[in-house]
Amino acid sequence: MTSGSAVVIGASGQIGRAAVRALAQDGWAVTAASRRGGRADSWPAEVRSVAVDREDDAALAGLIGEGCDVLLDCVAYGAAHARQLTGLADRIGSAVVISSGAVYEDDRGRSFATLGEPDGFPAYPVPLPETQPTVPPGDADYGTRKIALEQALLAQGDRLPVTLLRAGAIHGPYSPLPRELYFVKRVLDGRRVRVLAYGGSSRFHPVHVANLAELVRLAARRPGSRVLNAGDPQAPTVAEISAAVDAAMGAPPSEIVGPAGAPPSTGVGKTPWTTPHPIVYDMTASERELGYRAVTTYEESLPETVAWLADQIKGRDWWEAFPLMAGHYPDEELFGYAAEDRWLAGRGGQG
Repeated sequence: MTSGSAVVIGASGQIGRAAVRALAQDGWAVTAASRRGGRADSWPAEVRSVAVDREDDAALAGLIGEGCDVLLDCVAYGAAHARQLTGLADRIGSAVVISSGAVYEDDRGRSFATLGEPDGFPAYPVPLPETQPTVPPGDADYGTRKIALEQALLAQGDRLPVTLLRAGAIHGPYSPLPRELYFVKRVLDGRRVRVLAYGGSSRFHPVHVANLAELVRLAARRPGSRVLNAGDPQAPTVAEISAAVDAAMGAPPSEIVGPAGAPPSTGVGKTPWTTPHPIVYDMTASERELGYRAVTTYEESLPETVAWLADQIKGRDWWEAFPLMAGHYPDEELFGYAAEDRWLAGRGGQG
């Protein structure tokens, strides 16, 4: 017996892989759609895989066919994608759409888009609730396009019940932007000292793909129009993440050194989680409305992630394995070992 029919757009990506598996195991008859139409080894045999270009309105309409009970969109982005989905609202029972914590702004109008500006780091309340103000909708950047998507979908009301999941720092295998690579490569390169800005105290709330998939599964079971944060049970500090990666790779604990404040220069102390103010999402609403309980923790999930990462960069440069990440983080910023060693030498440390 099935729970109904489910269509997943972006099924071959990091989120889609896990969500297709979770929905299929929960009894849904899943159609997994991606640009190339490939299958993941972890999917049950009954999952139907199809190739669809989601930018093609006719192809997307054909994918939905006469209708589906639930649609998961892992790659929706901006008002145009919202119009695609709302145009098919009469054939979709309910939807779950992946959004982002990048939509939030603080009381001074700072958001992820202002991170590169002087004093541009947002200072959010801890924990950060879904009621926090958001950036204005538009096409300016990732956050403004995500909130445009959210608002257009929520405006449909009962015509298309939609759960929007504002994801934190997504982690797990198959990531095109694997933040954990910052520490995994250092372990592989024999770097025993971790130079971490703000004394390693930065916190940027992660969410493992299995936990995100669990939220998808629960939302599919309980249709409604709402916005919910998506995060792991805890938000570890950067220093705690460093220690967890060491442990997962069987390496001795690294030495953690300052600076106590901001990164002193390019390639020194800045990680993909570094922020002067904590970003910790309030998960109360997800727990209350969906009965959410995480299926894994950051530490429990790491061995699989680091093994996958180590395999991906074995015998080749990291930027060849992860070109999207290389576009976001230049080599000298992520792995600026020479600058790091100069800073350590200047304070009497060892690299």
